Amino acid sequence: MDGSTVLVVDDTATSRYALGAVLTRAGHVVVPVASAGEALVELDVRLRTGALPDVALVDVGLPDLNGYELCRRVKALPSLAGIPVVHFSAMPSGSGDRCRALDAGGEGYLTVPAEPEEIRAVVRAALRGARELVHAQAQFDRLALLSEAVVEVQGARCLPELATVAAEVTARLTEQSAAVFVLGEEGAMYSGESRRARRLGVPGTEDRDRAVALVRRLMCEGGGVRTTVVAGPLWPEAYFGPGDVRLVLACNRDGRHPVCLATPAYPDLAGRISPLVTQLARATALAAEPLLMYEQERHVALTLQRSFLPSQLPVAPGVEVVVRYEPASQQTEIGGDFYAALPTPAGMLVAIGDVVGHSLDAATVMVEIRHALRAYSIEDPCPARLVTRLDRMLQHYHPECTATLCLALVDPATGRTSIANAGHIPPLLVPQGGPAHYASASGPLLGLGLPHPGPSEVRLGPGERLLMVTDGLIETRGTDLAVSMEQLRRAATAAPPAPDDLCDTLLSCFGRDRADDIALLALRLSPRVSP
Repeated sequence: MDGSTVLVVDDTATSRYALGAVLTRAGHVVVPVASAGEALVELDVRLRTGALPDVALVDVGLPDLNGYELCRRVKALPSLAGIPVVHFSAMPSGSGDRCRALDAGGEGYLTVPAEPEEIRAVVRAALRGARELVHAQAQFDRLALLSEAVVEVQGARCLPELATVAAEVTARLTEQSAAVFVLGEEGAMYSGESRRARRLGVPGTEDRDRAVALVRRLMCEGGGVRTTVVAGPLWPEAYFGPGDVRLVLACNRDGRHPVCLATPAYPDLAGRISPLVTQLARATALAAEPLLMYEQERHVALTLQRSFLPSQLPVAPGVEVVVRYEPASQQTEIGGDFYAALPTPAGMLVAIGDVVGHSLDAATVMVEIRHALRAYSIEDPCPARLVTRLDRMLQHYHPECTATLCLALVDPATGRTSIANAGHIPPLLVPQGGPAHYASASGPLLGLGLPHPGPSEVRLGPGERLLMVTDGLIETRGTDLAVSMEQLRRAATAAPPAPDDLCDTLLSCFGRDRADDIALLALRLSPRVSP
C-alpha cells in the first residue's frame, strides 16, 4: 500500500507536520490542509483531475467545520464516498467520541499523539478495507453483468446470433476483445467477434479454419468446461494481434457441439473473473443445444420441402408459368408453403397453398396435400371438387391441421379459368395495360369440414397474367391484410409484363427479411391465344 495518497486535515501546523513525517517515511504521499474548507476545495480539484486521495485523516476539532460534519459531507457525495476517513483528536476521548465518528461514516478513530507504528497500522487498515470494498463492488458488478449476459445468450434466436452475442458479453465481462465459436454437426462452424475485436480487422477463412482446428484438438472429452492458455504463435493474430490467448471450452455430456470463448490472456491473480467466464461458457453451451437441434430439424424440413417442390415446371402450349419460392429467414421456423402446376386434359391446373404452422410436421403435411392433389387431378381436375376431396383427406389423416389452398384451372385455348379458393389470398388478375384486380373467389380453410362454394369463373385475355401468392409475401405485423393486398395490387399493375419480371419485381418490393416463407406463381396466356 506504499505510495497511497493521504489527505491530512489539521488546523495545528505542528501536528500536520508530525503526521505527515510519519506517513511520508512509510512511503505515502501526504497532502496537508489546515481546515475543512480547504479540504473540500482540494477534493473538488482532485475530483476533476481524477487524482482523489486514498484515505483522509481528519481532525475532530477543526475551526470552521468539525471533523464529523466534514466526514458526513464527503460521504454524502457518491463521487467521494469511497474515500475512507479516519478521525483523530489530541483531546481525551472516550467511547462516545468513537461512536460519533463511526456514525458520521468514518472508518476509524485515532488519539494523538500516537506511536508511529499505530498511525501507520490504522492507515493500512483503512486502505485495506476500502480496497476490499472496491473489489467486492466490482465483483458484484461482474455478477450482475454475468446475469445479464446469461439472459442475452439464452435469448439468441439462431447460432450465428448466439456466437455474436456471446462474444460481446464475454468482452464486457473480461474487458478484453473476444471471439466465440460454436461447432455444429458435420463440421459446421458458427463464429462471432466482439466490436472491440472487429476493430482489429475481420479474420479470413484461413484464420477461422486454424482457430476451429485448434479448438477441436483442445476440446475436453465427455463434456464439461476446460480453460487453457494457448501460445501466441499457435493462434491466428487476425483475432487479437500478437500474444497468448485464453480459451474457455465447454460442451455437452457426450462431448459434441463444443463452444469456445476466446480472449487475449489476461491477469486474474485474485481469481475473480475466470469463474464468471466459466459460467458464461457453460450457459452458452446450454443455449446452443436447442438451437443446434432446431437447425437439424429445420434442415430436414427445408430439404423435404425443396425436394417435393419442383424446380422446373411443365411446359404446355399457349401458357407460360413461373414460380418463386423463398424460405423464411434463418431465425424463423420452416413453414408449409407449396405450389403446383399440373397439365391436365382440361387445361393447366395451378395451385398455391400454405399449411398452418411452422415445423417439420407442417412440411410433412404439405407434401401429403401436394401428392393428393396430383393424384386426384388425374381423375378429375375440377378445382371445386378437388378442394372438397382435399378437405376430407385432411380431416381424416390430420384432423388437427388446417391449410389454405387456391386452385385455378386455365384452358389455354379459350382463356376460360375456373377458380376455387379455401381460405387463401384470391388470385390477382393482371391485364395488359390495365389495373390489376382480385378474382372474386373465397371459401373456408381445408380441414374444417365446412361446405365449399362452387368455382368462380373468369376469362383471361391474351397476355393477361394470373398471379397467386402466399401471405408471407405481404403479411406484416401491425398492418391490416387488406392494406397489404392493395399495395400488392398496385405494385403488380406497375410491374413489367413478363411473368419472371413480375415475380422478381414483387419479391424486391415485399420479400426482404420476411418472417414467413414466400411462394409466388404467375401464369400468362400466350399473346396468340384469343378469348
